[in-house]
Formats: sequence, C-alpha cells, structure tokens
Amino acid sequence: MMTFEIGNKVLVLDEAMSGIVKKIVGNVISIETNDGFLLDFESHELVKKASTNAINKALFSHSSLNEAIKEKEQPVRRKQEKVRAKDRYEPTMEVDLHINQLVKSSRNMSNHDMLTLQLDTAKRQLDFAISKRIQKIVFIHGVGEGVLKVELDYLFGRYGNIKCYDANYQKYGVGATEVYIYQNVES
Repeated sequence: MMTFEIGNKVLVLDEAMSGIVKKIVGNVISIETNDGFLLDFESHELVKKASTNAINKALFSHSSLNEAIKEKEQPVRRKQEKVRAKDRYEPTMEVDLHINQLVKSSRNMSNHDMLTLQLDTAKRQLDFAISKRIQKIVFIHGVGEGVLKVELDYLFGRYGNIKCYDANYQKYGVGATEVYIYQNVES
C-alpha cells in the first residue's frame, strides 16, 4: 500500500486528473487539483507522480546507457539474398544427354547403342524426378540431326503428368527441352 504525505504530487487512477496532497484523514486523502478544487479520494484511487528529475535519472542512468550500447552492438543479421523472380522459376534439375557426358568413350558403340543409352538415362532421370517431386527438369540433347529430340518427345508423350517445351533459349540454345511435372496427379 502506498503511503502519501502532504505536498506529494499525485495522479488519480481512472481519471484524467492530478493534484497536490493537502490533507490526510485515515484512508481519505484531499488533493488540490490544478484548477484549484479540493477533492477527496481514497488512497487506493491515487498514485504518486514521479518527478521529472527521477524520470530523467531512470532514463539516462549509467546502467540503461550500457544496456542501450550493448543492444546496438549486437551482431547484425545478414539479409537473405533476394532471388529474382526469373531465377526462382529456373529448373531445379539438369540432365546432359550428350554421349560424352554419359560414357568415357563411345568408340565401340553403334548409333543405336548410344541412342538407347541416352533414352534410358532420360527415362531413369525423369522417373527419379517424379519420385522426388522435382517439378522442373531440363534435358540437354544438343542439336545434331534431331533424332534424340524426336525420341525424347515420344518418351515424354507416354507420361500423362508432364508438359514439355523448349528450354530457355538464352541459357541452352535450341538443344534442350524443359519438362514440367504436374504434382498430385492420380494415375
């Protein structure tokens, strides 16, 4: 319970009123308002008004200054790099089907063997992407005579949950196909 003395500056709780304690009789405290009126309140309805000097001491004390300095010296969190919208939609998986990327030497392989290896690799990678819920994949097939591209189109046509289109020309030229895999498609 707060104790009051004559001359204390007080604020009235739940009222926009303040004043100076003029008389104390038991639990009833008489205050003189700023307008010059003498009003009676019970002690639990009043609080002492802190002097501006006490407030300034609390605000600008040595310990509060040290706390403010420590807060400012906290390590700054680095902002995450912003990803451009264009880059956000780049394919997440690339498969290079050039024969020299698949085997050390193709010297003893026929054209049929090379094409079969490239198509098997494409099918295996596409099935992997579907199983891992990878949404986009680019197959780099090169230009050549276009046989591999035609066979890839035929292979991709057997899947009902994918859409194929030419990959980013600036990045791959005309020798790549991008495959978009639709998720949550019932078989």
